[in-house]
Amino acid sequence: MVRHILAAAMLALGLAACSAGESATASAQSPAAPPQAAAVHPVSGLKVIDLVVERGGKRIPFKVELADTPEAQARGLMFRDALGDFEGMIFPSDTPEPRSFWMKNTPLSLDIIFIGADGRIINIAANTEPYSLASVTSKGPAGAVLELRAGRAAALGIVPGDRVSYTLSE
Repeated sequence: MVRHILAAAMLALGLAACSAGESATASAQSPAAPPQAAAVHPVSGLKVIDLVVERGGKRIPFKVELADTPEAQARGLMFRDALGDFEGMIFPSDTPEPRSFWMKNTPLSLDIIFIGADGRIINIAANTEPYSLASVTSKGPAGAVLELRAGRAAALGIVPGDRVSYTLSE
């Protein structure tokens, strides 16, 4: 019994080593590049992923920190004093629901962009007030929230209705 399980596991590992459309022979002849480690933000320690805002046929790329745990979402960009022009943080939700954010312990003014389940921007809370305890809310169920440095949405022409795309897993 153990021998059968071990053989099945080895077969599965052998099959997993081949990507779709590639034979084991082709794989052995041309070694694949080593897998790249996911980028990690030097301050937050969060995984950094690619995100694109599509605006009128134009693609605006960003590198965003992925706040995908309750702890990361609770901390957000608190205590941060710098954010690059094409950097941000994405807060995905398992279930689209009305979302609410505040600026407690956040020295940076932000554009908080609420994204619907269809990937389109619902509303933008632009130029939020640093350290404010006032609630900033979505105008409907949001599947994700994107935070950018204040003024970036306007500077780049990002508006409600634009599409946001990103991939959570590789």
